[in-house]
Amino acid sequence: MNSNAKPALRPYLPEDAEIAAAIFVASIEQLAADDYSEDQQDAWASAAEDLEKFSARLGGQLTLLATLDGAPVGFASLKGADHIDMLYVHPDYTGQSVGTTLIDALEKLAGARGATKLTVDASDNAAEFFTRRGYIATQRNTVTINGEWLANTSMTKTLAGDASGGAEQ
Repeated sequence: MNSNAKPALRPYLPEDAEIAAAIFVASIEQLAADDYSEDQQDAWASAAEDLEKFSARLGGQLTLLATLDGAPVGFASLKGADHIDMLYVHPDYTGQSVGTTLIDALEKLAGARGATKLTVDASDNAAEFFTRRGYIATQRNTVTINGEWLANTSMTKTLAGDASGGAEQ
């Protein structure tokens, strides 16, 4: 693959469920190992076991799929007008602007939907990414998934208004 290629975006389609689930699981298993135990990772990844339910979750939100050379490598979803529900990049494609491209698009779409801020409940391994993008931590959370406790951080970013001319990067 061309490592200089810019990720392309397209809407999530129901037939993308299997590849999105594979990206979700690989991302958790390979990128969250330093922050979450194997049991926690297994509980978290179990959300993709019921493919129909997983697909319905993505299909019920504004979900974008990122591709490089036509191959799906990540996805992100916006729940409602102002909450980033999911952002996952396949571990083989981190550092290639996939996450940045996805979040840039969600921020623009949220702004176009009238949102003045975006929120996300960032996993411990994703919090630094969101901090670099101007998100501010507002509270620590603990969620239970299949009997396992997982910590995350609620974060908020104020979106630049049209009056700023989009100068904020």
